[in-house]
Amino acid sequence: MDAFGSILLPYGYPGLFLASFLASTVLPLGSEGIVILLIARNFNIFSVVLVATVGNYLGACTSYYIGLTGRTQVIEKYLHINAAKMEHAQVWFEKYGSWLLLFTWVPFLGDALPVVAGTMKLKFGIFSILVFAGKLFRYGALAYLVYRGIGIL
Repeated sequence: MDAFGSILLPYGYPGLFLASFLASTVLPLGSEGIVILLIARNFNIFSVVLVATVGNYLGACTSYYIGLTGRTQVIEKYLHINAAKMEHAQVWFEKYGSWLLLFTWVPFLGDALPVVAGTMKLKFGIFSILVFAGKLFRYGALAYLVYRGIGIL
């Protein structure tokens, strides 16, 4: 886990929410380490998954909104998504359609997908369902693997 995550870990659910939100927007960090440690420390597994999912989803919504408003400077400066990454994500988006949003959790490409969905003015309802479902699956699968791993020990 990175230093930022270790700072947020003592705050439990609020720290997890903040880490998940920021990981989906402006900071190149992951929230997986906090999820793993909270589960290992016997936090409620369902609450951990829900808090991480909601935080990460809301971060993606922020990126969607920035793309919707077309603020190129904000996209490049704060989201660290350059024109090449945007073009790459747009090609994938055009090839696979909105279903690709189920994979917004994938490193590198996933960061640009909500922004591209915003620039393409995808309906927010479709965006929300797919992004939330993908992130819920991600954190649910992680929690399950951690839970099973702890049970083995």
